Amino acid sequence: MKPVIALIGRPNVGKSTLFNQFTRSRNALVADMPGLTRDRQYGDAKHENKSFIVIDTGGLGESDEGIDAYMAEQSRSAIQEADIVLFVVDARAGLLGSDQMIADELRRQNKPFFLVVNKIDGLHEEAAAAEFHRLGLSERMFCVAASHSRGLRQLLSDVLEPFPEDAEDAPVEETGIKIAIVGRPNVGKSTLVNRLLGEERVVVYDMPGTTRDSIYIPFERQGRKYTLIDTAGVRRRGKVNETVEKFSVIKTLQAIKDAHVVVVVVDAREGIVDQDLHMLGFALESGRAVVLAVNKWDGMTEYDRTMVKQAMQLRFDFIPYVKIHLISALHGTGVGDLYPSIHRAFESATLKINTHRLTQILQDAVEAHQPPLVGGRRIKLRYAHMGGQNPPVFVIHGNQTESVSKDYRRYLENVFRKVLKMQGTPIRIEFRTSDNPYKDRPNDPAYGPQTRKTRAILEFRKQRPKR
Repeated sequence: MKPVIALIGRPNVGKSTLFNQFTRSRNALVADMPGLTRDRQYGDAKHENKSFIVIDTGGLGESDEGIDAYMAEQSRSAIQEADIVLFVVDARAGLLGSDQMIADELRRQNKPFFLVVNKIDGLHEEAAAAEFHRLGLSERMFCVAASHSRGLRQLLSDVLEPFPEDAEDAPVEETGIKIAIVGRPNVGKSTLVNRLLGEERVVVYDMPGTTRDSIYIPFERQGRKYTLIDTAGVRRRGKVNETVEKFSVIKTLQAIKDAHVVVVVVDAREGIVDQDLHMLGFALESGRAVVLAVNKWDGMTEYDRTMVKQAMQLRFDFIPYVKIHLISALHGTGVGDLYPSIHRAFESATLKINTHRLTQILQDAVEAHQPPLVGGRRIKLRYAHMGGQNPPVFVIHGNQTESVSKDYRRYLENVFRKVLKMQGTPIRIEFRTSDNPYKDRPNDPAYGPQTRKTRAILEFRKQRPKR
């Protein structure tokens, strides 16, 4: 098993910067403000020939009220999961009372931990670390500058020394189906994630914008692997004021592109708004398979439910192939039914069909409904083959394919979807026109449809010397 390293400390001491350096990524948001990381985030990392898992956490020791209490609970959960804890402090801020409280709590947890004095760039190392000797961790103290990667190699070498190297040719663990949970703020995305997982895995708090990062959570269910992606809520551009929230929006859009299936969560009590359609449209334009979850269905009056259903019929009529679920993430009603739709959407998005089968479907569709004439000439669609997956891409070859109308393209898309029983995924159809080798030389008999003997005679006449 890979060792697990948790990054613990006060807010804004550089834990997320360390996380990004260890994982060689930018998966954790970094900004000069406290409390930016709220949920614990996992990342794969490797140092020399040793792989490990690193957990980024929110801050400890600031407050026991409101959102800070939830952040602290996430940090304590990470400590329980970890094999090693890196206690990160800020050299520029010096030793604070909350640092002493965290050190005392780590001692009570009886977990091996190391003190990481961060932000020593521009400071004298010994002077910066002097006051932290009061914590009694001198033999396990490392001075680093995470933003410049200073001291990180020695830190990881010493921390990972007791653990064995990776086995050669170890199989890469598959992530399973990547499921992104997206929607506007406070529609119940994190509650749905916890319900799908069966544990309080991410922070749930009655305040819009609680989740600010995209949290990747691998898990197994009934022997099948998944990776859930809890994302930040996305509001209309005019309401996105904080720089941090703008970065969160980018992370959400990146998570959509990284996912196999996107579960778009809609708040039934607030109704279906334009932002829900924008989010849905972005997922479909990105080629991702989609499942719709209309949340907070419990406790609504029959009249309100009827109005929501009418709104769904009106606003979602352009995606009849997307499955809609009426759920209550808080109470679990209908949540279990999401998995079959997710499987169906994933299988449709990754469908593999041989050329013969696709060509037969195309020919049957053309026989049932011919493409309209263009300038008195008939469009010929000869054969089709797969051009990609997630989303499925069907490439159709023929002549004058650039003149195929949008209506006929939509007709072919519906035929493919119906015959292949595809659900939840958009379809891409590409047309390619076959070149005519004789179109540039119509009057040259040497390039006409002559027999092999005739072409040989013409070639001989060209080479015969003139008298």
